[in-house]
Amino acid sequence: MHLGALFIIRHVLTSASVRETARRFQLSPSTVSAAIRNAETELAMKLTERASGELVTLIASGGVLEGLEPITAAIGELCLFAGHAGAGGIDEAWAARIPVKIGAIERFLEVADQGSINRAARRLHLGQPQLSLQLANLEKFLGRRLFERQAQGSVLTEEGRRAYQIFMAISQAWNDLKSAADERYRRTARSLRIGSIIPTGSESWVARCLGLLVSEWNARRSNNAISLVSMTADDLREAMKSGRIDVAILDSVFGLESFRHRELLQTDMVVIAPPQSTQTSVADLVAGHAICMPSPRTGLGHAAMAFSAERAPDRRLRSRDITAADSLPVIVDLVANHGYVSFLGRVSAMPIADKVRIVDLDEALPMSYHVAFNHRKAAADASAVIIAAAARITSETVAKTDAVRESAA
Repeated sequence: MHLGALFIIRHVLTSASVRETARRFQLSPSTVSAAIRNAETELAMKLTERASGELVTLIASGGVLEGLEPITAAIGELCLFAGHAGAGGIDEAWAARIPVKIGAIERFLEVADQGSINRAARRLHLGQPQLSLQLANLEKFLGRRLFERQAQGSVLTEEGRRAYQIFMAISQAWNDLKSAADERYRRTARSLRIGSIIPTGSESWVARCLGLLVSEWNARRSNNAISLVSMTADDLREAMKSGRIDVAILDSVFGLESFRHRELLQTDMVVIAPPQSTQTSVADLVAGHAICMPSPRTGLGHAAMAFSAERAPDRRLRSRDITAADSLPVIVDLVANHGYVSFLGRVSAMPIADKVRIVDLDEALPMSYHVAFNHRKAAADASAVIIAAAARITSETVAKTDAVRESAA
């Protein structure tokens, strides 16, 4: 990382805008975006993401912003030191373009501490001419002479001592940020990151599969700790592609061609309706109730939308009466308590049969769930546990449902 990029990043995190930062510092948006990406790589965390076309700073960026404050303050002092400040404050356009890298700062500090370019070069495993050239370039950029070359070594000038204080503050602050990143790298290397579609609730087959996985995995005392996250199918595919997760449970096989994947289970789509509703056909339910659909960003939502458009062209299915939601627990609550109807896979609807009515479609619409995993052996092992757990849980659910129907008959 170079100092200009750190100056840029601090403003992006403060303003939450790449374009505004680019205009302010007279840079291209691509330059600002590249600075953010490089920082995310260096610090092993996501700082921003795009939502509805807008840049959103994530919670973790707050700690980074705090860590950047002493660096930004030191860059301001460096502007004064190099003569790029006036009555209006520092020259921000110059500060955003400072090409001095953290590595060059560390080398300057090493030479100053050793009092000798030769000794510093040996400690840094660099050639003496290479190190001398880097120091000369630093002095040229700042327009200040930082060392007096003497027979016994290199001694800081008065201006060099001022630069030393500025660079030491930057180095310490950056090392504090990086030490946290190094620990995140170590945790990430050890952990097995598993993503799943959003479960309907704690009783759902997805939640129970993940619970069984964690319990059995930890009982084996595996070296890989498990971390779990729930997302939409679209987000899971992107997370797999970027390497942010190792295993994904999805309600669609679309986009998994480049990953190892296996089918978890097959089911069919059903309508879930309010428990007090009396309509027996999909058309009557749709005509009499508002609809809350799973979001099209989910495999289930995409299938439900396609079904609605093809088989039920009623105007209600294309009007504002439809609400799309990425939260299955919210959808279940709307159906159970607020008079909505929705669509779920039968295997997800059966555990909540006491809360909603389950109505079959006029024509069966098959669905399947899949588990995808990357090249890690731990990912393949976890997928095998998930597959076994899904088979066990869904068979138990079917058996319970059949028993309830028989007793009711």
